Amino acid sequence: MLKKILLILLIFVILFFAGAVGLYFWITKDLPDIRKIEDYKPPLTTVVYSRNKKVIGYFYKEKRFFCALSNMSKYVPIAFLAAEDSDFYHHKGIDFFSILRAAIKNLEAGSIVQGGSTITQQVVKSLFLTPKKSYRRKLKEAILAYRLEKYLTKDEILTIYLNQIYLGHGAYGVEAAARTYFGKHASQLNLAEAAMLAGLPKAPSSYDPYLHFDRAKKRQKYVLNRLLSLGWITKEMYEEALNYPLKLTPMEDPTWKIGPYYLEEVRRWLIDHFGEKMTYTGGLIVYTAMDIEHQKAAEEALRYGLVASTKRRGWRGPIKHFEFDWEADEFLKQQDTKKCIEKLKKGEWIKVVVADVRKEGAVIKFGDQIGWISVKEMRWCRKPDPTKAPEEVPPIDDATEVLRKNDLVFASLKKESPNSKYRWILSLEQEPLVEGALLSLDPRTGDVLALVGGYDFNRSQFNRATQAKRQPGSAFKPIVYSVAIDNGYTPASMILDAPIVIKDKEGRYWKPENYEETVYGPTLLRTALVKSRNLVTIRIAQNIGIKKIIQRAKELEINEEFPNNLSVSLGSVSLTLLELCRAYTAFATGGYVVEPRFVLKVEDVWGNVLYESKVIKKKVLSSQTAYIMSYLLKEVVRDGTGWRARVLKRPVAGKTGTTNDQKDAWFIGFTPYLLTGVFVGFDEPKPMGKYETGSRAACPIWVKYRLKVEDKYPVEDFPKPEGIVMARIDPKTGLLAPPGEKKAYLLPFKAGTQPTKIAPVRSETPIPNAPKEELLKELF
Repeated sequence: MLKKILLILLIFVILFFAGAVGLYFWITKDLPDIRKIEDYKPPLTTVVYSRNKKVIGYFYKEKRFFCALSNMSKYVPIAFLAAEDSDFYHHKGIDFFSILRAAIKNLEAGSIVQGGSTITQQVVKSLFLTPKKSYRRKLKEAILAYRLEKYLTKDEILTIYLNQIYLGHGAYGVEAAARTYFGKHASQLNLAEAAMLAGLPKAPSSYDPYLHFDRAKKRQKYVLNRLLSLGWITKEMYEEALNYPLKLTPMEDPTWKIGPYYLEEVRRWLIDHFGEKMTYTGGLIVYTAMDIEHQKAAEEALRYGLVASTKRRGWRGPIKHFEFDWEADEFLKQQDTKKCIEKLKKGEWIKVVVADVRKEGAVIKFGDQIGWISVKEMRWCRKPDPTKAPEEVPPIDDATEVLRKNDLVFASLKKESPNSKYRWILSLEQEPLVEGALLSLDPRTGDVLALVGGYDFNRSQFNRATQAKRQPGSAFKPIVYSVAIDNGYTPASMILDAPIVIKDKEGRYWKPENYEETVYGPTLLRTALVKSRNLVTIRIAQNIGIKKIIQRAKELEINEEFPNNLSVSLGSVSLTLLELCRAYTAFATGGYVVEPRFVLKVEDVWGNVLYESKVIKKKVLSSQTAYIMSYLLKEVVRDGTGWRARVLKRPVAGKTGTTNDQKDAWFIGFTPYLLTGVFVGFDEPKPMGKYETGSRAACPIWVKYRLKVEDKYPVEDFPKPEGIVMARIDPKTGLLAPPGEKKAYLLPFKAGTQPTKIAPVRSETPIPNAPKEELLKELF
């Protein structure tokens, strides 16, 4: 009998072990290789910085920022351990007491309601298994957790857990959660804040502090009680944390707020170089060339210029007109008065409803507030007349011609008068339909300090600085004149400014004209460029050959298709603002064309450098030619169409550009340290109105931007290279000015090319003066 019993027991033992072995192999047959944890790369947020080390944007699919254990507040690990796995540093990946306790709970409930998982098991489940609840998965989880504990240290496992776990509100990991709920980094969290975050993993949606603060507070209390019972905090710390006034404030996300067009350019660059997956999940650290001060000044200047441009074309009408009073009242009820006031005080526009109109002005409402717009603020609301300049059209002097009751319009704050009848004195505003762009770079390095591709990124993501190809008009002429300087011409060359008719290969005739529709006879090359004379430019192009001009444009990295005709010399070939600015770097740097740089460096999450840009430049012009061109373009500012830039009161070179019927307006202006280009025009090319030239439409934008940033740089002129001689030139003959002659130009020449003859002494009417300084007030 004893032998039979022992035999039966032996069979049971064998069957048990066989079953256990079979179960083990059944469970482990499809287990993932734990060594793959070495390739653990959670989806991390890519962070984009300005050159000032300010965050300008994030790219991500899951909002997660990697944070090492050493960079977390000391309260973060202990709070999560107290809430999730207090024996973490003592078990081998599996806590049998927790499993037993969970099993009892599950039996009582008749289903799986509690897991009893350790932090190690949670890591395993998150990285290697499905979230489906089953006993087979729990067994897999336990085996993998045991293996993981042998493969990684406890600190490594805890680091993965704290960076992997979802904590609600779109935040993955403690760093993202700290930013989302408390507007700070994980290293700055106090005990109260850490305890609240540690209470979230159980059910992030149910305990979301923004949606269910009372529930989150109860979970926080639970975590603090656990910390106290474990002896990890004192009673005083417990009381202080429990009574701490938590303030939920998300960290501001600057994405698409600061330099959105610049950020989009960086995003497309990253995808081209690293792929979309790496851009959105790789946790890249991207350092750009953007300067925050430059960027803000550029955005403000472009908006100012485009608004001024649209006002010169008169009033288009209200945003909307409410047919019934109740519609207007309903709109006002829905407005947030506090936010409207905040926006007004920041200089932003708000929508207001016209409550009453009389000749001298209009009573307006927003929210529960009442304000006033004087007819003086509507003088610009002339009826559009593209054939006349704004000053040729009588201004509005009766508000009833502009507004009517229940109109919805934009308004900005002119002044606040709390003690007057109307507290809010406003100005009538109008969003422009005309578009534009501004690009500013350091010509020595190519660093793009500011980029604005349009009036409003939310309205249109099309980047008019890098994507729009438009005719540059006279802004292309410096390229033509640089070729002339290299082919026998000098600043003192005399060229005939007279009518010309050109027949093309198809037998068609082209009769170009100067902008002023007049001619001036023999003209100094210097004056032809300064006054932007089309007919002189055409004759120069005829003489030197259009092929040489096209070749020069290609050398200056203007990579467009150029037809073999003379209209090229007047800027008929469409190109981007970026291309033209790049070409102009050759004039600013002594002959080197410099490649623009948006991204300076890219690192991975560990600080390893994945990409680092270098200054790319090539010599295109001789130092002497570049200097002569920069000098002549300074003359454009001193005495020509770029006169508005004189307000900087320092050496500035530049060139305006205007196409037929004022469809495109340009100004490229530069100093040795900063080159800035501006373009203005409708997206669908059409006339902007009489006198909407590069000088009037584009140059004021350039000036407004540069006035904000110019003090960052010392005064600097273009260095004169060897091989340049200066000579005083008679403007009528191109010869040397006679001694004592006051009406003469001091011009640069390549040594040996300067005139040797002296002009005869004469007493004639002096040459016309440049626009008077007092006209600069027009800018403001």
